[in-house]
Amino acid sequence: MPQPAENLLRHEASPYLLQHRDNPVHWRAWGPAALAEATETGKPILLSVGYAACHWCHVMAHESFEDPATAAVMNRLFVNIKVDREERPDIDQIYMAALHATGEQGGWPLTMFLTPDGAPIWGGTYFPKEARFGRPSFVAVLDEVARVFREQPDTVANNRDHLLDALRRRQDTEGIAVDRALLDLAAGRLLALVDPVHGGTRGAPKFPQAGFIELLHRAFLRTGDRRHAEATLLTLRSLCRGGIHDHIGGGFARYSTDDRWLVPHFEKMLYDNAQLLPLLAAGWQLTGDRIFHDAASRLVDWLCRDMRRDGGAFAASLDADSEGEEGRYYVWTHDEVVAALGPADGAFFADAYDVRPAGNCEGKSIPNLLAAPPIDDADARRLDRLRETLLAQRHRRIPPALDDKILADWNGLMIAGLAEAGAIFGRDDWLDLARDAYRSVMTTMRRDGRLAHSYRDGKSIWPGLATDHAAMAKAALALHAATFDAAYLADAEALAAGARAHYWNAEEPGYYLSADDAEALIIRPRSVTDEATPSATSLMAQNLVRLWRLTGRDEYRADADAILEASGSAIANNLFATAGLLNALDLRLGAIDVVIVTPADADATPMIRAVRNSATPNTILAALAADAHLPAGHPASGKGPVAGRVTVYVCRGETCSLPVTDPTALAALIRPETPVSS
Repeated sequence: MPQPAENLLRHEASPYLLQHRDNPVHWRAWGPAALAEATETGKPILLSVGYAACHWCHVMAHESFEDPATAAVMNRLFVNIKVDREERPDIDQIYMAALHATGEQGGWPLTMFLTPDGAPIWGGTYFPKEARFGRPSFVAVLDEVARVFREQPDTVANNRDHLLDALRRRQDTEGIAVDRALLDLAAGRLLALVDPVHGGTRGAPKFPQAGFIELLHRAFLRTGDRRHAEATLLTLRSLCRGGIHDHIGGGFARYSTDDRWLVPHFEKMLYDNAQLLPLLAAGWQLTGDRIFHDAASRLVDWLCRDMRRDGGAFAASLDADSEGEEGRYYVWTHDEVVAALGPADGAFFADAYDVRPAGNCEGKSIPNLLAAPPIDDADARRLDRLRETLLAQRHRRIPPALDDKILADWNGLMIAGLAEAGAIFGRDDWLDLARDAYRSVMTTMRRDGRLAHSYRDGKSIWPGLATDHAAMAKAALALHAATFDAAYLADAEALAAGARAHYWNAEEPGYYLSADDAEALIIRPRSVTDEATPSATSLMAQNLVRLWRLTGRDEYRADADAILEASGSAIANNLFATAGLLNALDLRLGAIDVVIVTPADADATPMIRAVRNSATPNTILAALAADAHLPAGHPASGKGPVAGRVTVYVCRGETCSLPVTDPTALAALIRPETPVSS
């Protein structure tokens, strides 16, 4: 039965889709009904994919989708489907890969043209309403695509077949040794990409590539080559000092548009901040530099203030725009700062944070510390107080829109980040936040042992994705390491079992993104490469190594090894996009089992603190009562306390250290490298 000639997005839960519910375009959400309408009418599909915090998505919406004349052309020629890429990353992954296969770079909004059965035939990203800069107008594109679809079926068929062949092409899994040499080769080549002045990768725009930063950090710990530490710390310090860091309210924006980290694209994503939080803790471990502690603390303050939802889980993102202008909420004039703080404090703050009378970006200023001299403790306390005053002043502005849907995978990354950083910084309140969010996701979004992907307003996107199970398993393992609660380890095993049962790709070891019983798409998406978030395969490879070391179950090791052995060609073809797999390989080859055995009535706190102060990304921590037992396959199985004291064993491979009962002796065993000065 044909769908009514109207916009149907009012029935959806996604904030992004609801942003478009009043467009004159007859939008449909993705689903069988929309595809059936295309088949029945014989019209091609116009697929528009975006997300709530996407600036250029807003631009195209204002220019074209809100324009009645443009909408009339869309409605006459196409069945129009709108997709929230965060809600349906499986659909986004398929059609973004199709766009890449046409030779286009990609980005959002993603605009793809499909046959009525959903096969891609052509596409692009943002199309302007009026022709400019050599680009045709959007209406001209619509007319031409519809004409070719009507009059040139052979061209359509050729395009369709070419793109489907590209999407179905199997990954080459032969011929590349996955070993320590590959790790060191990758680290050396990626080090050459680092901007020696500003950190991150050379040029603009600059993204906070967490997997890349982690790879450099791991390379230092593995090799002792201080160039990797210097690149890691330069990048992290530049992020903390730059305008990409919200110095007033905390947290980090999506990316900077320049090569100095000064001018951000102001949207704030949960996943960026989730992945940066443990890296800030790692920077603090290496140096003791207050900048990392302060940035992490403000990030969590922002998380609690702006992102935490009822029940404890976290919202997806904050928009870049407010009052129709990108960044309006976050920038300041010199006069505004002086009016809020008074002449003396205003001048002091403006001098420290580069708030100039003429502005540092289009007449206004983005607070930053890129050129600031070192700040002593007294000035730091004064600036803390002034930032609080400016934050209260900023709260009087109209804030950016919040996309308040709950995504299981992004929450899993943040829960893990809170647990890891909370343990390192000794912040039990951060662990409480992690536990609350974990409980919320596992209660609200799980049924029959499986997770939904997205939840909002009582509606779920079901079944979830492999990334949901992988990220929440990572969260469970991080909470287990932080709390030693065996229930989290049991949850991690259950989530891993669900991922194995419904997402495992036996032919090319790794994980499909969508479940075996999910809605059928033109292909079943899978990827070993990371995007802004890690792939399910790279996440699960690390999870499986940790589960193997903690439980002694060889099936976890076998799956982890199968993934890594099958990924050699993918790694060789794109070192940057496979940083997650390289980090998993580093863990597989360099795992450090640290086992704390505690006699009855003994206090293990000093020993636990010593372990966490020197922990590395490869540390796998277990704590046992004296009468408990590790699995038979664990290298420390059967080892107990010495002389009734809390005792630690540090194991690499199948070899364990002598028992250690002095906390001060642990650091050299776990992290033998000399700390990097601040």
